[in-house]
Amino acid sequence: MKFSENWLRELVDVQADRAELAHALTMAGLEVEELTPLGDNLAGVVVAEIIAAEKHPEADRLQVCKVDAGQGEPLQIVCGAPNARVGIKVPLAMVGAKLPGDISIKAAKLRGVESSGMLCSAKELGIDADASGLLELPLDAPVGQPLADYLGLPDASFELKLTPNRPDCLGLVGLAHDVAALFGSAVKVPAQLSVPVTSAARRGIRLEAGKDTPRYLGRIIEGIDPAARTPLWLAERLRRAGLRPISAVVDVTNYVMLELGQPMHAFDNDTLEGDIVVRHARAGETLKILDGSEAKLDPGFVLIADEAKGLAVAGVMGGHDSRVTDATGNIFLESAHFAPAAIMGRARKLGLHTDASHRFERGVDPELPRRALERASELLLAIAGGKAGPVLVAENLADLPTPAAVTLRRARLQRVLGVGVADAEVARIFTALGMQVVAVADGWQVTAPSSRFDIEREEDLIEEVARIFGYDNIPTATPAGALTLAVEPEARINELALREQLAARGYHEAVNLSFVAAELLASWGFRENLVSLANPLSADLAVMRPSLLPGLIEALRHNRARQQERVRLFEVARVFESCESLRKEPAIPGRTPEQGDPPLETPSLAIVACGSARAEQWGEPSRVLDFHDLKGDLDALIAWGGEPQRWSVHADGLPGWLHPGRGARVARDGETVGYLGALHPQLAKTLDLGADVHVLELALEPVLQRRVPQARAVPRFPLVRRDIAIDVPETAAWSQIGQVVRSTLGERLKELRLFDRYSGKGVEAGRKSLAMGLILQDASRTLTDDDADRCVREAIAALEQTCKAKLRG
Repeated sequence: MKFSENWLRELVDVQADRAELAHALTMAGLEVEELTPLGDNLAGVVVAEIIAAEKHPEADRLQVCKVDAGQGEPLQIVCGAPNARVGIKVPLAMVGAKLPGDISIKAAKLRGVESSGMLCSAKELGIDADASGLLELPLDAPVGQPLADYLGLPDASFELKLTPNRPDCLGLVGLAHDVAALFGSAVKVPAQLSVPVTSAARRGIRLEAGKDTPRYLGRIIEGIDPAARTPLWLAERLRRAGLRPISAVVDVTNYVMLELGQPMHAFDNDTLEGDIVVRHARAGETLKILDGSEAKLDPGFVLIADEAKGLAVAGVMGGHDSRVTDATGNIFLESAHFAPAAIMGRARKLGLHTDASHRFERGVDPELPRRALERASELLLAIAGGKAGPVLVAENLADLPTPAAVTLRRARLQRVLGVGVADAEVARIFTALGMQVVAVADGWQVTAPSSRFDIEREEDLIEEVARIFGYDNIPTATPAGALTLAVEPEARINELALREQLAARGYHEAVNLSFVAAELLASWGFRENLVSLANPLSADLAVMRPSLLPGLIEALRHNRARQQERVRLFEVARVFESCESLRKEPAIPGRTPEQGDPPLETPSLAIVACGSARAEQWGEPSRVLDFHDLKGDLDALIAWGGEPQRWSVHADGLPGWLHPGRGARVARDGETVGYLGALHPQLAKTLDLGADVHVLELALEPVLQRRVPQARAVPRFPLVRRDIAIDVPETAAWSQIGQVVRSTLGERLKELRLFDRYSGKGVEAGRKSLAMGLILQDASRTLTDDDADRCVREAIAALEQTCKAKLRG
């Protein structure tokens, strides 16, 4: 937000100098990012008129000008500006003047011709950055008057770095309320006048965009003078706010936007056909906008249209074909309220950033449109004449935001600030900020004005008191209190320890953004229950990740593109799923999802790996990492929890991004908690990866759960081992076989070791041979050979019944 200091001081009396004003604004949360003095030290610079101009005899680019400076005799000035010509009025720095930059003006000879002063550009005077030519003044500028008096100088251009929660300060009147509260003065708001209606011209307005546009006002003004010049005072205020004067109509709408904070737009009324229709754009609809580009729209955009064509992208930019030109005599002036969510991200999607979108995205006071329309009409009629038609209003009152009263407790205010603030001062602060205050027994009931979207709860009111009362007036104190150490539950593995364990196994931790591109997710097959952002930073960061793997694989691909052949990465973070999935299948017992619920967040662990199984070495031959290597890392994590019997892997129910023959579903207590295996070849090809990329993704909480260690006496009796080989169908999973043996033998089985797998000669087609070791022990006695043999017979009988197994001789 950029504005003229003199303009602000006209709206509010400030008994403070420029430095004090800048400091007070910054300390109140309205950071002064840049402060540029304008027109200091212009003594000796006056308004002058060029009455004659001839070519310099010795230089092609110079002219010898006769200049009337109001001193009777004209002065001779040598000038090289391209726009120097007879009849214009320009600034003249007289001999003896000192310009910004420590430039002293002296009488001199330029190529043999005497010059008694210097005609100046705006940059040379320090009032603008334009150095393309002389600063041309209005033709009615009084010759001989000091330029500072004529332009209202000195002045300063303030530029504020406003936080998104203070859109009310994007207008000078809103900012003036804060300044008035800071300095104990009052705001001199421009009078709200209703201009006389002298024309019957009207046009229908239809609202078809629902909650996105609950209020739209317009007015036809006929017979304006297209050649009318913007008054100097208005043009200078625009210039010092960083806007170039263009034409009377455009300048008035820009001025009202700066003054009140309400963006406006004017259409050439003669180009409009029928009613004004505020609707959503149709899929594939386009509109040529003011900068000459073609805006490609979709139903997410609100479009201002007539009955035949689009006129403007609502809240962003007007259309090219309905613009006001130098020949426009009749205009349709619009002033509307758009819901911030309807404008957020729309300008960015078109590659634009406009003053209007900047304000509408943050929120504009819904009560401003009529006031702004009347103010603009008043200025325009005074500058360019014309006849104003009636104000045309279309609104859906039920969709307009209404301020709610917020209670501030006196005790809470003192506790948070650490200092008592007098009741009268609290009431003064809220009143100065335009709020309605009602004293209650334990504090105040405060209703913010419609412009203050940020006042929602008690903490917001405490912040308002703190920043206006002054952070410098709040004592600094070190917080005191007893600290309670968090107790680390024994039944849960610490996340840091998990990270250290993975790092010890040769993995590097990656930290990726939580946002990914929808196109990337589509390539993985993630299309449902996605959490899309309403205002994404870019198209590549438009969706909250439903899985850690897409981002982690992109990091792997980035590394492989830089000659890293062996890449091993892991990430521990949250994934996000739309609450729509909860409505279909409630995942949290006792919870009934409702509309507007936040997305479901699930802590997850993901691992990706490619390249050789081990780092390059001479002790063993190199081999490519495979499924079993990653399965071994999974087994190590599972064993860490102390309950491996609760875990199992299955070949069914695989997602589409896993290789169907080299993937597995991971379950705990029979419930799926993740997936493991090689990427599907088609996905690997799409992502331009090799065929050796393996991935693992698990819900984090099951991995972190562990059995609480319990002290036990060292067994007094020896272990007994029996090795058996069984013939089972090829489809029989080891997880099922192991579960059957464990459940059959119970506590007598201390460990089950699979040490061989064979298929081929001697084994029927479609079957395989598995050799395993049964480690047996009894806590109360030494097991005999008969006991061990009985255990073997029981295990084999159970396997024959459940897994169609046969004992091999």
